[in-house]
Amino acid sequence: MRIGKLSICALICAIVMMFCTSALAAPVVKEGTAGEHVTKVQTLLKEKGFYFGEVTGECDSITVEAIKRFQESEGILVDGVCGPQTYRRLDPPPTPAGLENARRVWVNASAYSPFETSTYTATGTILRRGVIATDPDFIPMGTRVYIPDYGEAIAEDRGSSIIGNKIDIAFETYEEACAFGRQNIEIYILD
Repeated sequence: MRIGKLSICALICAIVMMFCTSALAAPVVKEGTAGEHVTKVQTLLKEKGFYFGEVTGECDSITVEAIKRFQESEGILVDGVCGPQTYRRLDPPPTPAGLENARRVWVNASAYSPFETSTYTATGTILRRGVIATDPDFIPMGTRVYIPDYGEAIAEDRGSSIIGNKIDIAFETYEEACAFGRQNIEIYILD
């Protein structure tokens, strides 16, 4: 049986994510959990007008319904569980300095490198860090964006599976691309 580079990459990414301590930074809050993280989620939901109960630190049916209302308002999976994506929407990190007026969009981002694709982009430039592949109807070619924990990038590539709010972020090495994996992230449109 032959295993391709992408299969190995997917396996490595799954293993890394299982042991990644950053995934533990925002624990999952679901019915039956209790503690300071539940208190934080209840407080944030109350501040945003979604939670009408008493802040108890115990995730009950009232908390679950508040999480569902919040998820529905954000257009994300409505499951009543405050996992990493819901928590990032509920308590987003501060906007980086200088980006206060930039348009923010949520995207489903994957990563790639010159080692598993062409070394040239759809616009004819060399594939390198700082390039993203986009659906030109969503983010037009030539658009500059800022990606947290990555930096500035420009839309110079496209792909057959890059449709709507999906983007592909270029990295220099295959290992960097594997480490990034696939994430739902908020990016900033600079122009």
